[in-house]
Amino acid sequence: MGAGNLPLLFLTRRIPEPGPTLLRGSFTVCGGDEDRDLTGADLLDGVRGAAAVLCTLRERIDAAVLDAAGSSLRVVSNYAVGYDNIDVAAATERGILVTNTPGVLTDATADLTWALILAAARRVVEGDRMVRSGAFQGWAPTMLLGADVAGATLGIVGMGQIGRAVARRAAGFSMPVVYTRRSGPLKLEETPAGVEWRYCSDLDDLLREADIISVHVPLTEGTRHLLGARELALVRPGVVLVNTARGPVVHEEALVEALRAGPLGAAGLDVYEDEPAIHPGLVGLENVVLLPHLGSATHAARGRMAELAARNAIAALSGKRVPHPVNPEVLS
Repeated sequence: MGAGNLPLLFLTRRIPEPGPTLLRGSFTVCGGDEDRDLTGADLLDGVRGAAAVLCTLRERIDAAVLDAAGSSLRVVSNYAVGYDNIDVAAATERGILVTNTPGVLTDATADLTWALILAAARRVVEGDRMVRSGAFQGWAPTMLLGADVAGATLGIVGMGQIGRAVARRAAGFSMPVVYTRRSGPLKLEETPAGVEWRYCSDLDDLLREADIISVHVPLTEGTRHLLGARELALVRPGVVLVNTARGPVVHEEALVEALRAGPLGAAGLDVYEDEPAIHPGLVGLENVVLLPHLGSATHAARGRMAELAARNAIAALSGKRVPHPVNPEVLS
């Protein structure tokens, strides 16, 4: 127990309001004073004796961390939708609930996906650099020619909430959509009226057909390097690839080669295989737009994430319905 008989919660780094205020109403909060990565030793020390841990995707919550927390730990609340940073099986084995924050960042991430699609296809960053460097000498017929977006075929790899939000935005560009989905095709009522969304049972078919490919699958053992050298060799010349999901879904070495020698025309990346490290080959390429994991980075989305992560932790220890359990079997 923390001060005043409130349970102890370890907050791994600073998060936006209203998260901290909500937490302080139900917990003695330790940590969360700085927005920086913890060392391994700091993480192990911080979780000791905690009833709850509120972490971000930057912290690896594995069996060693769970054991360091001890028998008092009841919930790990992840400030993210994806939870590949947490050993869920180890948590479940110890009776520890894991929660996440889906839904609240869908639109923000979909918007950023479209920013990358447009920036990569129309060479926006290259143009910005040209102007700032003083190299722009006036309009020219062949200067920075890019790819058409309107009417192009959009391939969505992973048609979950974010994938669908990206696909809905494609209607404004009159784009047919082809998609893969682990659980099969969407039901008719899940497809908006007046749009063309077509399910591909085989990823290879999508890769051969799409002009723009956007990745929206979670990181699992089955999706690690889902797009490697073989897959990237299937795409049409000039295709634009965007990844706002998780970096290791795309094999970065193969991506660099496909951008250098083809067939890829351009890429837009918000996530990286060994984040925050970036493959040096990517940094030297003009035909790739690189962002520092900004998918959910709006004031509103990050605030809602903080609120939901806090409410997940509070509910888990108060016996109330937990909004978003990852391993609900531990509750039964």
